[in-house]
Amino acid sequence: MRQRRWLKLALYLAAWGLTAFVFAVQHYLGEGASGVAVGWRRVITSELGQWYAWAALFPIVLWLARRFPVESPRLTSRLAVHFMAAIFAAGLHQCLQAVLVWLIRGFSDPLMLIVSRLMKMAVWILPEQFMIYWLLLIVCHAIHYQSRLRTEEVRASQLEAKLAQAQLNALKMQLHPHFLFNTLNSISALLHGDVEAADRMVARLGDFLRLTLENSESQEVTLDQELEFLRCYLDIELTRFQDRLRVEFDIAPETRDALTPNLILQPLVENAIRHGIAHRIEPGIVGIRSKRHGDKLRIEVRDDGPGFASNNTGSSHNGRSRDGIGLANTRARLERLYGSGYVLQLSNGAQGGAIVTLEIPFHVREGIVYESAGIASG
Repeated sequence: MRQRRWLKLALYLAAWGLTAFVFAVQHYLGEGASGVAVGWRRVITSELGQWYAWAALFPIVLWLARRFPVESPRLTSRLAVHFMAAIFAAGLHQCLQAVLVWLIRGFSDPLMLIVSRLMKMAVWILPEQFMIYWLLLIVCHAIHYQSRLRTEEVRASQLEAKLAQAQLNALKMQLHPHFLFNTLNSISALLHGDVEAADRMVARLGDFLRLTLENSESQEVTLDQELEFLRCYLDIELTRFQDRLRVEFDIAPETRDALTPNLILQPLVENAIRHGIAHRIEPGIVGIRSKRHGDKLRIEVRDDGPGFASNNTGSSHNGRSRDGIGLANTRARLERLYGSGYVLQLSNGAQGGAIVTLEIPFHVREGIVYESAGIASG
């Protein structure tokens, strides 16, 4: 921290020194062109004294610009303050310049001699210093404006991030009562015929709620974690449907650590069970498959039910099919998380049944790096 402060101070002094050098060259060349003999040492020391005096006064001007901004409603009174401050700064600058020139020249010229020279030139130097104050005031206002703009941008981005997080949490929480309502109905139905099965459902429901609470603040989890949530849900459904439901998993090993939206698969699988299995007498199959497809993670949820109606088959991230709460919620969450960088496609299988294909950017937590030819841990 201390080194940064010293570096900033060095850069600050270097900037004012460069300004002094530029004006010294201009002054030296201008005097030479007019035939006036002037020494380079005297010119450069005079300019260094002048601009380093302004370097000393600049923090005061900066404070005055912040304390009395000219864009405020009380413009007349603020201009009067700066008018008086400009007069005072011009006089104070003359004194500081005399002392600094005396120090820079190594006390070779008597201090009073330097003061007397500056006093003789005060008629045209003081108006110049007066104008420099106003130029510096404009620079200070530009600095304050830029600082406020950056602060407002940061605040706006923070508010936008908080809003997005709140919207995502609201979308995610909508699934909980929806899922709980269906599960509690199933438990209630089983209590009258199969108490042991109802007890198993209550236990798995407890596991599911525990896992969701542990990750309630996470918008993304690994696919392995998401599958653990899903198995809790599927155990409940397998208890409910018994021999009428079979679940098949085909999970590519390289996708297990890929990040997926939290609770993204449960509504997709629930949709497949409700529309593909629940209304059938014969047994049905729900399959969950994952693989890496280039820079995308592709997940498929399929069933062997009747499939989608022709007017409800939709594809693309911008499409709006007549979905239930599960698919509509899924689309809304994906849009908030990935913008247009995802695909949610509804289609019918060649051999019948419905397929929901989800593609999202393939990304993992830090420390894991995947190669195209295999898997490597970083």
